[in-house]
Amino acid sequence: MDQTSHQSAKPGAPSVHRTSAAQGRLKKRYRIEAWFKACGMLAVGLACAALIWLLSSVVGKAVGGMTETYITLPVTFDKAEIDPKGSGDPKVIRGGNFSGLIKTSLRGAFPFIKKRRDKLALYKLTSNGAELELRHRAMNDPSIIGTTQTIRLLASDDVDLYVKGYEGELRTLAHSGTATPVGMSGNVKVRVDANAFQAALEKAKEELRRKADALRQQAQREERAIGVFEGRIKALPDDANPDLRSQYESRITAYKSRRDTLMRNAQEFEKRANTDGGRELLSPSLPSYFVFINGGVIKVETVSPNMIEGQALVPLSSEVPAGATDWQLKVNPTSESGRRIGDKQATWIEVLRANGKVETNFNWRFFTASDSREAETAGIWSSAAGSFWTMLITFFLSFPIGVAAAIYLEQFAPKNRITDFIEVNINNLAAVPSIVFGLLGLAVIIEFIGNDIFGEQLRSTALAGGIVLALMSLPTIIIASRAAIKAVPPSIKEAALGVGASNEQAVFHHVLPLAMPGILTGTIIAMAQALGETAPLLMIGMVAFITEVPTSPLDNASVLPVQIFRWSDFPERAFEMRTAAAILVLLVFLVIMNTIAVLLRKRFERRW
Repeated sequence: MDQTSHQSAKPGAPSVHRTSAAQGRLKKRYRIEAWFKACGMLAVGLACAALIWLLSSVVGKAVGGMTETYITLPVTFDKAEIDPKGSGDPKVIRGGNFSGLIKTSLRGAFPFIKKRRDKLALYKLTSNGAELELRHRAMNDPSIIGTTQTIRLLASDDVDLYVKGYEGELRTLAHSGTATPVGMSGNVKVRVDANAFQAALEKAKEELRRKADALRQQAQREERAIGVFEGRIKALPDDANPDLRSQYESRITAYKSRRDTLMRNAQEFEKRANTDGGRELLSPSLPSYFVFINGGVIKVETVSPNMIEGQALVPLSSEVPAGATDWQLKVNPTSESGRRIGDKQATWIEVLRANGKVETNFNWRFFTASDSREAETAGIWSSAAGSFWTMLITFFLSFPIGVAAAIYLEQFAPKNRITDFIEVNINNLAAVPSIVFGLLGLAVIIEFIGNDIFGEQLRSTALAGGIVLALMSLPTIIIASRAAIKAVPPSIKEAALGVGASNEQAVFHHVLPLAMPGILTGTIIAMAQALGETAPLLMIGMVAFITEVPTSPLDNASVLPVQIFRWSDFPERAFEMRTAAAILVLLVFLVIMNTIAVLLRKRFERRW
């Protein structure tokens, strides 16, 4: 022991762990640990917040896709339109004019609609699927032909969105005073003995102020452009081309003219907005105002504090003055220009709703119908069936081949350069982008095997999709299976060999059964990944529009991820909700498959 150690070990000498330097290092270590723990908690919190935000966004949009809207109306199954000869033949009934029956029923509900344009808007309240439902009903029960039945007609996607509140909804505004209508149809005026329409007038004035601000901002952009070209003129050399200088000057003159026009319009709008009272026009960009009075509905077009003027969307029954409790002032906060459904259609829906003719039910059709161009009739059944056949092919190809490859590489293959090369490439294949497997499937499975060898078109079939996904899943299954086999203690195999079992018997009777839970877990995870793949299936043509439910692997098919991809590209908001609902269904399947994998691992987990 040296002198330093001897001195530090003397009784009463201070410990090296209690010096100020040691205490400083200890505090620093505690600070680093606390900082690391805080970073970990922050990372977990951010991940949980992102997951919650994602799920809430998907679920929030999917709720709208899980319900559908119906309009209940009496429908007369006119014999002349369906089966004039009364044959009862389903082929004859199939060609009946069921669309005309629905139109007649709608006209009967709104007999005051006379203009052709208004009738076309009225016919859009119901879906094309309503016609198909009437046809199926008549074909299944010909006895209803010639009778009048109360039928629930499927509403169009625009009506469905409006009823659910995605296209705005009517709100009742506070008002007072007695209202006196002048006119019952066409252009109607309503006078009140109080300033009941002041709120609508203020909205119009706010719109004028917004327009004035927008015009001033545009004028400022013109002013900046003037400054740019004036700077360019100043930067021109003395010997510059005169035509270029003339071109710049003409541009400046045009910008100044537009600036002055914009400023004059902005000042005019501000003057009207700052004037008390007055009479203003409600532009289409403003919220829509309606007056419900004497059984009619008037859309407000011009407004002053005590009078409105507009079109009677539903005719009034009389011009009798109405007390404050006998008339209503309502507003749709979403402007007519900002929604797909017009004010007339919205008013007719409100009339039907007030009479109990509109209802919303759970959308079972979403799970039982096939794909469709109409959002309200689109379903996932055909793509779900396509996913079933594709996953079936994937499993029966990838599972036995992958497990057999893992058993050979882990238990029977010699350790040499060839097996090392194979192992490296299997690990590399697990990281290859999925679209590469799609290119392989397009070049080999579709073009070479399908067309050249068998002479059959395999494009857009579950067989081709299953083969491609099986190739993609093989590396994952092989790696997971090898890890499960390697986790079995060597003593088990050695004990079997010691009592006289062959190498094959020791592997298949002892090692493989003990490794099977891990193998199944890896297989389920690989299948779950394959179920959510889209890119490789797009390459082999499974993006086709499929309405028929595939009944075999050789039928044309699509899958859930591809249908989600297609729907997400449609501009209609109703398809956005269907997309979210399909994503939710796919997530449920993935969660179920991963839960099964976890349960298998927990149930059959062994501690050696």
